[in-house]
Amino acid sequence: MSGLGAIAEDPSAMQNAIMGMVQGRLGELVGKSSGYIESLPIPTKLRVQALNGVQAEQEKLVKQFNIENLALEKKYSALSSPLHTRLYELVNGIGEPPTTKELEIGEAQSKKDAEPEEFEPLPLTSYTAVPSEEENPRGIPEFWLQVFKNHLTLSDLMAERDWPAISTLKDIKVEYLDGDGKLGYKLLFVFNENEWFDQEVLEKTYLYKDEIGYAGDFLYDRATGTDIKWKSDKNLTVETTVKKQRNKSTNQTRLIKKTVPVDSFFNFFDPPVPPSDKDDADSDATEEDPDLPSKLSMDYQLGEDFKDSIIPKATDYFTGKALQWDILNTEIESDDEESWDEEEGKVGSGDEEDEDEDE
Repeated sequence: MSGLGAIAEDPSAMQNAIMGMVQGRLGELVGKSSGYIESLPIPTKLRVQALNGVQAEQEKLVKQFNIENLALEKKYSALSSPLHTRLYELVNGIGEPPTTKELEIGEAQSKKDAEPEEFEPLPLTSYTAVPSEEENPRGIPEFWLQVFKNHLTLSDLMAERDWPAISTLKDIKVEYLDGDGKLGYKLLFVFNENEWFDQEVLEKTYLYKDEIGYAGDFLYDRATGTDIKWKSDKNLTVETTVKKQRNKSTNQTRLIKKTVPVDSFFNFFDPPVPPSDKDDADSDATEEDPDLPSKLSMDYQLGEDFKDSIIPKATDYFTGKALQWDILNTEIESDDEESWDEEEGKVGSGDEEDEDEDE
């Protein structure tokens, strides 16, 4: 599923975004606001109504396409399961050591990726299932931490204080939801026993609505995450400060502990809640938190990134190959936005000048 389709997480946010894009241009468009449709004769209006019927049938086909495409994703996820198991074994230094075939295919790919003058074949090393010498360590230390560091969004999302905990991560898997009419997927983060939290597996589940957005993709319903059982004084999502407080009357002092939220990757498991999922009393949640739509969008997009890129291309993120493509795509998107600003954003530039004058 494309990242753009995943933005249709909150109907009101989507509507606001669309309105913000077109608000200043409606007067230039031929359509309802100009009275054109209303001025058409009845026979022509009936043809327009028939077009709406054709469009509705087209949207049914789009929905069926997405349902079958999701089934295809599930199929190939199952087919790739043995390959992911092999990645898990190599990363964690268990099972069979690297085979001659794996090494030969890997060398050919490395040679293809590298500049001709930079490629140097590696000497074949004698591997053991349980290595004990420093020159032949078990598995690949900090594999997933390096993957995270080489992903543009995750590298910003992580705090340096998260790194030791993420270093204990030994696998990330995706499971597609089946049964109960639920559409969506689940991400499973498998950790070694560690000093920060009790669970071995932290989960993040993304649910789709049973409807298609205007872009043609499933709309997100909501996301849920594991309630992390932090060990004493090990919660990475908060910071505790201690202050002394003196009583003016008795001159006695006491220590006041205060915890404040801090940036952390592990906030990923406590996702933002769409307004529709809250009590009626919180129906104005977007007004209370104007950043809620962007938070939802980022959360849904990161879930898509894990499912479609980070997990299947983990090796490329570890080596930095995928990061090069991500940076290139970001630069292309940035150039496209600048081109749009040059051609269509002149009004925006004028507005900025007006704001400066007002100040």
